[in-house]
Amino acid sequence: MEITVRKGVPTSVVATLGRLALAVVIAVILAFLFLPLISVFISRNPLQLLATLNTDIAYQALVLSLETTFIALLIIVIFGTPLAYWVAKYSFRGKRFLEVALQMPIVVPPAVAGVGLILVFGNLGLLGGAVSALGIDIGFTWIAVIMAQVFISAAFYVFAARQAFEAVDDELLAVSRTLGESPWRTFLRITTPLALPGLLSGAALSLARALGEFGATIVFAGNLPGSTQTMPLAIYTALQSNFEVAVAISALLLTVAFILLLLVSQINRRQRILS
Repeated sequence: MEITVRKGVPTSVVATLGRLALAVVIAVILAFLFLPLISVFISRNPLQLLATLNTDIAYQALVLSLETTFIALLIIVIFGTPLAYWVAKYSFRGKRFLEVALQMPIVVPPAVAGVGLILVFGNLGLLGGAVSALGIDIGFTWIAVIMAQVFISAAFYVFAARQAFEAVDDELLAVSRTLGESPWRTFLRITTPLALPGLLSGAALSLARALGEFGATIVFAGNLPGSTQTMPLAIYTALQSNFEVAVAISALLLTVAFILLLLVSQINRRQRILS
């Protein structure tokens, strides 16, 4: 049997070396991506992490994060759903520009987003003076935390919801209308159930992003314990005084993020099975 030789090296040897090099590259990339995350858990005993979380700074940050995040998610779903449906189902001038603009918060540095929020809603901002005249303070309050979370994470929900609505067959909606159903009832009884898996995936991703928001929050809302200090900000503060607390809160955030991503994966998997 002849063995093809290229520059004196058998083809089988070249193929083996190529696969080995590829495996090394993949291993290096995976190690770089996952070791920093895994180290948060393997560097400390789980019971030690739980005990460390039993502190005022961790408890206050956890409660504030959960409250503001779920309020932010509710706002995003209420206002983002009709926006996503409109972009998905209607054609209009400037649609392409709007689609790009809606994704800008994903790529804009969070600190820049915080500066922009100050310029608009700060006491001396474009709308801040009018709001302050009504006796409402936004900057460096829990309201600012929610606004920062909404600004940063809304795009994740709107993008996923738009794709979910685009996947709904327009003919089904037309049939519903010909049967006498109003547009509102068609949306609730036909469109929403069919798009629900995508809506849930978008909500989970948006929730995870809002929960981990740091840059826009610290710029626009500050880092006030018990008032505007969310879990990411508590990690930043704990790094300067109690590293163990920082590790424990990091582990909690990673656990929540993993659960949410697992939920998204299960929803997408079920959607593929049903389709």
